[in-house]
Amino acid sequence: MHIACPHCLAVNRVPDERLHDDPTCGRCGKPVLDGQPVELNDQTLATVAGKTELPVVVDFWAPWCGPCRQMAPQFQAAAAQLKGHAVFAKVNSDDSPAASSQFAIRSIPTMVLLRGGREIARQSGAMGAAQIVQWVKSHAG
Repeated sequence: MHIACPHCLAVNRVPDERLHDDPTCGRCGKPVLDGQPVELNDQTLATVAGKTELPVVVDFWAPWCGPCRQMAPQFQAAAAQLKGHAVFAKVNSDDSPAASSQFAIRSIPTMVLLRGGREIARQSGAMGAAQIVQWVKSHAG
């Protein structure tokens, strides 16, 4: 399984049976699948999403958005539950206008599920952790 490091963008090969063992990047030594959402931006989103074979769940949000702040701990809990099954990423739509435009983000929070850098599902509005997990599982296969 190929996983792009969200910190240095190096592509790491992780055996399927080690996806749940907190693998670290061979280049920078930082975790690549620790069950925590990673911060991505205009420059890093395409690389991480396009070079990671696991599904990538992107939460487009903004700090001024009440529902976004309300959903943040739920998104983090869902990331922990799906550790090793998906990469969870957060993109601040104010700081990353190109990514927001590329994915035609019209309202926030909006989650976009990517596989191989391509969108396979989208959901707008705040959701609970159980709903997020179910949504990812139902669309990521």
